[in-house]
Amino acid sequence: QVQLVESGGGSVQAGGSLRLSCVASTYTYKFNCMGWFRQVPGKEREGVAAIHIGGGSTYYADSVKDRFTISRDNAQNTVFLQMSSLKPEDTAMYYCAAGGCYYSDFISRREYNYWGQGTQVIVSS
Repeated sequence: QVQLVESGGGSVQAGGSLRLSCVASTYTYKFNCMGWFRQVPGKEREGVAAIHIGGGSTYYADSVKDRFTISRDNAQNTVFLQMSSLKPEDTAMYYCAAGGCYYSDFISRREYNYWGQGTQVIVSS
C-alpha cells in the first residue's frame, strides 16, 4: 500500500507564506500525476494544484493561480506546494494525492486513488 505523508502546515498571518511537502513511500515515477487538495468542514474536497511527474506540467485552480506553485523532486520522492500571499479563505486541511490522471481533469478527485492524511493550514486576518 502506498503511503503519502504531508508536512509543513501551520498558522500564518494573511499575506504570509508556507511550503508544504509530500513524501511518497515509493518512486513518484510510479504515478502519472500528483496533486494537492484542500477541505474545510461542511464542504467538498477541492483540487488546488497538480503536476505531471514525468514532464513537469502543472495545473492550478483559478483561486490559487499565480499565488501557489507546485513542484517535484523525483529523486527524493517528494512533491511540494509553495504557498504565497496567503488569504484567510486558504484555511483548510491540505491533502496530498497520487494517481494516473486518465481523464484530463488534473485537479479532480477522480484522477487520484492514493491519499495522505492531511496537514492543517490556518491563515489569520
